[in-house]
Amino acid sequence: MHKKKPQEKIIIGIDLAATPKNPTGWALWKKKTVKTRHIYTDEEILASVQHNAPILVAMDAPFSLPKRKGMRTAYKDMHRMDYPVLPPLFPAIKKLTLRALTMAQQIQKSGFSVIEIHSSSTRKALQLPSKDRAAIQAALVQMGLKGDPRKRALTPHELDATTAALTARLHLERKTQLVGDTEEGYIVVPQKRNWKRLRL
Repeated sequence: MHKKKPQEKIIIGIDLAATPKNPTGWALWKKKTVKTRHIYTDEEILASVQHNAPILVAMDAPFSLPKRKGMRTAYKDMHRMDYPVLPPLFPAIKKLTLRALTMAQQIQKSGFSVIEIHSSSTRKALQLPSKDRAAIQAALVQMGLKGDPRKRALTPHELDATTAALTARLHLERKTQLVGDTEEGYIVVPQKRNWKRLRL
């Protein structure tokens, strides 16, 4: 299969489900227009990346398990920074982690860059609403996003995927920080600021 060259204007955000039977949130960000949907299988996820050839993929899921007992360094650091992450050894989180690790490797083998993000932490860093889905979506629209966020109510998975894409956009603009280490991997978190002062 001929590999496409990554396109600078396209970002993909993924809110990965632990199993293919549950919906994975997917968001394509091109300039300020966002398209969202649900997808399910690993094959669908990989095909969506290969077909659209994004400059960056942001996945809301852990990419690695701790090398030793306890939590990853990234998770310890996130907790110290008051970001709400769940330990990856919880059974459901472990299943998600193993799927995310496989997906991230496949995306990278296809020639595309992928980063680990945590959507709740992104919203906290940007002082966005945390629980109220309608308020989160309204803030995204107020930021200037077009497309599906303006047309209909997004599902929780689509909102998290859009938040992942937003994190990727900020990462490309060097407005993020890496939390963790090279051994167990990094989580990308926006630099702390009020979302109302963001220029997208």
